[in-house]
Amino acid sequence: MKRLLMGNEAIAYGALESGIAFATGYPGTPSTEVIETIARLKPEVFAEWAPNEKVALEEAAGVAYTGLRALVTMKCVGLNVAADPLMSLAYSGVEGGLVILVADDPGPHTSQTEQDDRYYGKIALLPVLEPADPQEAHDLIKYAFELSERYKVPVIFRTTTRVNHTTADVEVGEFVELNREPKFKKDIERYVRASMEGNRRRHKWLNETLAKIEEEFNSMPFNWVEGDGRIGIIVEGAPYNYVKEVLPKLDGDFKVLKLSTPHPLPRKLVVEFLKGVDMAIVIEDGAPFLEEEVKIVAYEEALNVPVYGKRTGHLPLEGELTPSIVRNALLRLLGKEAEEYRKPEEVKRAESLAPKRPPVMCPGCPHRGSYRALLDALRELGFGKFDIPVHGDIGCYALSLLPPLEAIWTEYVMGGSISLANGQSAVMKKKIVATIGDSTFFHNGIQPLIDAVYKDLDVLVIILDNRTTAMTGHQPHPGTGGSETGRRFREIDIEALVKAIGVKYVKTVDPYDLKATKEAIKEAMKVKGPAVIIARRECVIPVIRRGEIGEIPVVVEEKCTGCKACILLTGCPALIYEQETRKVRIDSLICTGCGVCNQICPFEAIKFPSELRSS
Repeated sequence: MKRLLMGNEAIAYGALESGIAFATGYPGTPSTEVIETIARLKPEVFAEWAPNEKVALEEAAGVAYTGLRALVTMKCVGLNVAADPLMSLAYSGVEGGLVILVADDPGPHTSQTEQDDRYYGKIALLPVLEPADPQEAHDLIKYAFELSERYKVPVIFRTTTRVNHTTADVEVGEFVELNREPKFKKDIERYVRASMEGNRRRHKWLNETLAKIEEEFNSMPFNWVEGDGRIGIIVEGAPYNYVKEVLPKLDGDFKVLKLSTPHPLPRKLVVEFLKGVDMAIVIEDGAPFLEEEVKIVAYEEALNVPVYGKRTGHLPLEGELTPSIVRNALLRLLGKEAEEYRKPEEVKRAESLAPKRPPVMCPGCPHRGSYRALLDALRELGFGKFDIPVHGDIGCYALSLLPPLEAIWTEYVMGGSISLANGQSAVMKKKIVATIGDSTFFHNGIQPLIDAVYKDLDVLVIILDNRTTAMTGHQPHPGTGGSETGRRFREIDIEALVKAIGVKYVKTVDPYDLKATKEAIKEAMKVKGPAVIIARRECVIPVIRRGEIGEIPVVVEEKCTGCKACILLTGCPALIYEQETRKVRIDSLICTGCGVCNQICPFEAIKFPSELRSS
């Protein structure tokens, strides 16, 4: 049957048609919807989020050791966190099929870097598969489970944003349940990495296995040749669609080798293809990984065929490929002038009319109150704007870098805020502030906090506990006790956990209460050694969805001086300055009644209706 599916949903269908028993990962765009779709379609499958990618991969490995099939999902940078178990897992191999879906983000659209995770396949000596569209993603992941089980190795399934989030008609089948009893056989050499001689033998086994997989890739159905021209195009992943789009409009003699197996490269297939062309170009999203592999083969086989691509400047090294970029690269091979892309006039008009909308925290976001209170506390303690470093972390609270707050100084990796603060406190000899979300704290923030306690480092850690993983779509985490499939899990108390680690000063505050939050921060800044403040208030989005927003304040016009303090100190999009009246008004359609502006107005011009009635 055919269904209209996003690429991530197609992957979920393919995994369920492969009979998986376990699926896990850590939410991160563009991979998140895979686990959510599996949980929705078949709650009997244990499809639940892990605290981080390392834990996810290790848990899935434990399942695959027993002969059952397991899926792990993460975004590109997540594989950095899981890299440690990945290397050893390659040596031990698996019994049941294990597929590691890693979603790369050329662009990047929502990631710290344009990291290309195909290189992990080369480092770990593991096969890497990459689909070109949702249908192939569905079909190829089924092949990935079969491949993993046939050769007893995990398979890296690399996708890119355009495949993950493209929607198309996908032919799907029936979900499968494999009648398998989980069993784990003791095998010291295979599963214990403490044996150096055993490691050498497993390394040899892995190399031999990879060679067998390469031989299979030479004739597997997801690699094929089209056309019979003298200009060769070797293409992988989503850019295959761009090649198909532009070729009919070019007057050229092209031959296409479409690959889904960047590692190991199907050497025989590539050699045969190169022997039949006068020149070739490699078209791929990300780094010039495939181009380098093709050039190695061409050199070793003494093939006098020029190979072009990103390294030769025919395609850009940065950013995401587009049909226009691919077209110009092919025109260059034909000796023709590149064609400048011109936006259609109607698009230009629409863009000119659309107001500029920089990303902002939502109206009622509790993080706005937390950062406002932090900045005010530091000012009242006598610190200048550039005296106390404030480290940020991965989450929607990173928007505090923008005006008017401009609060955080850094943001680069999960849990890094606390580690950076630790290091700076050790050498700068003063209190350093780290801010981190609740999900990020469980992901990778506990260990650096332990180190701060262990070394008695002078840091203030503000845990922005909005009771969810908000940035990626409100997934549960250990601090919520929630579940993707409705299972009952135990909620981990952050305050109790922090106290158990050994932090002496721990206080939980409501970031909507600016005065109490500010006073707690001022108090914590005077504590010698590590201090933790937990700013706890649920993300406003689920509150809005439940229809539980607070009372909407109003502006008392005769008191409003138009000073804009409420706007300049919060940046809340529900506050609007009217040029005609030179006063502020509150947009009642988007205001959530958090009350932060009510506390900030120096002239008490913002009031709740209940306050006005009682006065």
